[in-house]
Amino acid sequence: MDSKKLALLCRELAENKKGENIVVLDVHEVSSITDFFVIVSGTSEPHLRAISDEIVNKLRDDEDIRPRAVDGSLQTAWIVLDYFDVIVHVMRADVRERYDLEGLWGDAPKVKPKKKAVRKKPESV
Repeated sequence: MDSKKLALLCRELAENKKGENIVVLDVHEVSSITDFFVIVSGTSEPHLRAISDEIVNKLRDDEDIRPRAVDGSLQTAWIVLDYFDVIVHVMRADVRERYDLEGLWGDAPKVKPKKKAVRKKPESV
């Protein structure tokens, strides 16, 4: 799976668990360590766990993809899932504001999510 597709899938999985303020940054031009950052906020430690578990478990079960490393903890309110070309940051909102990753990587363009197809209701006859 290419890195952009993986990043967008991580975004979608975070949305499944009501992750907030999800941003995907294309950092491949400004970083030598990865291609994409996915940054997502959670409201509490259980919410952070639910988001990170959803990403890890679905990628493992559905795509046979495992993180190279998992760092951080619920106590620090910042969990990092390292998929080599995609790094996912799951953070409580106050921690996210303090570290301001979007500001630090401000030169990186944001990746827009794919628009979901809208089904039209059949016209009644």
